[in-house]
Amino acid sequence: MSHKRMPRRKAAMAAGGVAALGAAAFLLPHANASQDAGDDGRASGTTGTTRTLRATDAPDLDARLRKILGDAFAGSYYDSGRQQLVVNVVGGDDNVIVQAKKAGAVVRQVAHSAAELKSAARTLKAEATIPGTSWAVDPRTNKVLVTADSTVTGAEWARLRSAVRGLGPGMATLDKTTGTFKTFASGGDAVFSQAQGGSVRCSLGFNVTAADGRPAFLTAGHCGVAARKWSDAAAGEPMATVDQATFPGAGDFSLVTYDDPGTPAPGEVDAGDGRTVPIRRAAEATAGQAVFRMGSTTGLHGGRVTGLDATVNFQSETDPDGVDTVTGLIRTDVCAEPGDSGGPLFTQDGSALGLTSGGSGDCTGGGETFFQPVTTALQATGASLGDGGEGDQAGAGGDPSEGGGGSSVPSHASGSGGADDGSSSLTGTR
Repeated sequence: MSHKRMPRRKAAMAAGGVAALGAAAFLLPHANASQDAGDDGRASGTTGTTRTLRATDAPDLDARLRKILGDAFAGSYYDSGRQQLVVNVVGGDDNVIVQAKKAGAVVRQVAHSAAELKSAARTLKAEATIPGTSWAVDPRTNKVLVTADSTVTGAEWARLRSAVRGLGPGMATLDKTTGTFKTFASGGDAVFSQAQGGSVRCSLGFNVTAADGRPAFLTAGHCGVAARKWSDAAAGEPMATVDQATFPGAGDFSLVTYDDPGTPAPGEVDAGDGRTVPIRRAAEATAGQAVFRMGSTTGLHGGRVTGLDATVNFQSETDPDGVDTVTGLIRTDVCAEPGDSGGPLFTQDGSALGLTSGGSGDCTGGGETFFQPVTTALQATGASLGDGGEGDQAGAGGDPSEGGGGSSVPSHASGSGGADDGSSSLTGTR
């Protein structure tokens, strides 16, 4: 039986970039200091007992600190300037604090515990689920960062302000953005479908292997809810079918399986200009971490993770008076535009972090964008990155040279980008 083979560029996108948000990508030989702390991915030095480490190693240290500190753990973030992980501590006896320092973290005493911050987020959900609002825990300020877009005015703005004040002094900050929170399921060189009301366009996130062994890809859940059949051309024949889709609710992700089991699905991200970034593992994002987003509309753009466990209240596209609330997202200062939805969020060394969900602003004036964590999507769908080998979807991106949850480059990856050997790095516009 003959198999339809995707064109080389499409195959590269199928491995790492079929999403609804789109960005223009550049691969330049200028390393980012925050992601270039050593060729072997380990600490490149120490300051006293504090480790200097790569951002991609921060999740491993964060996981250790959670176990060491227990209830005293109040979040952590990566200080890219010092290349150190800062851990927030509430109370805690001297013994566990000494252990945290010995583990290599900078220990910082803060006012609010992780439980208090989560409780504040639950209160906001109960009292301020208003279209055009979002909130996320910001470990750098040890507060809940609450944001309202330009549509939140009048009585709704007053309601939001009252809810934030009710959390107590110093528990949250309230900001306004000039943009509008929206999903980005339109525009871009990506995957296409026909749905009720017209065509839909999204970006491919990461190629995966479904639980039953079929080649598949992850993209945004709101793309999978909007349409069931997808093509790699605007007027092309369907080549993939939605298997699972979650939106709104506890995530924004879809698993889409290729109709032809022989479809090439390389484990890489198309970074533009013929360059690719091999995807080595799935990893948890860390606040302060430098990241890149690829999308079919705007290409490659970079920025930093600014919050975790974010909640976004999108205006419902099916109910004028409704709200589509999505929880558990990654908040960043990376820009995106319509057509980039579903596209990959990743690090230059090949850690898959997220799928583009939505946000505000654009790539001219800037904005903020929210991403579905890849680890959650993999766990929920039963899929695995790459060719389905064990260990390639670890939740905390370990050092692949040590087998600490990382994985080798999938055997079918066809990447030729310099990010493979660490000799060059991605540089994305902000």
